[in-house]
Amino acid sequence: MNASPDRMSAEDRREQIILAAAAVFGERGYAGGTTDAIAKQAGISQAYVVRMFGTKEKLFSAVGQMANDRIVGAFRAAIATFPPGASDQQKQQAMGDAYASLMQDRGLLLSLLQLFSQGHDPVLGVQARQCFLDVFRVVRDEAGLGPQVAVEFFARGMLMMILMAMRMQDATSDLDAAQFLSVVLGPLEAQVVPLLAQPPLGDARR
Repeated sequence: MNASPDRMSAEDRREQIILAAAAVFGERGYAGGTTDAIAKQAGISQAYVVRMFGTKEKLFSAVGQMANDRIVGAFRAAIATFPPGASDQQKQQAMGDAYASLMQDRGLLLSLLQLFSQGHDPVLGVQARQCFLDVFRVVRDEAGLGPQVAVEFFARGMLMMILMAMRMQDATSDLDAAQFLSVVLGPLEAQVVPLLAQPPLGDARR
């Protein structure tokens, strides 16, 4: 059961709404994610959501920023574990494990993908590009992978996100789909596939 807003700190209330919004925006997108559905997901009133964030755009922006911050934080934590003289493969494995763990919260990653689709928007597009480049710089510079390997690492991570968005795991009875997932996920397959199988939102959240 969700805690009553009156019994939570302002920061906890804010995070509660952002995570609920991530689940809704991640599945329905910016246009389809309504404050009413977000309120239902959070177990609070729509008026409370609006009072906390003001507009849907500001809430969507907050979701994207939280998702990006968690990726940056997870990668930096992984970088801190690199042994001296770590190879590019070892670095990618450590950061891949960190990225896979973030898939436990499907909504946050898919909301970031939804943010990237808003590149045409004069406000959200700026944020989308900045978020993307923030993570790229961490992978390229702080992890020390350089531009070419960083792009290859990004490409696999984005492909994982797209597979999660299209629920490719629901088609694994098709041998081609199963093979595609296996090749993309590699050693992360056993860890990631159960996370990809999280159920969609119920009708009440639509």
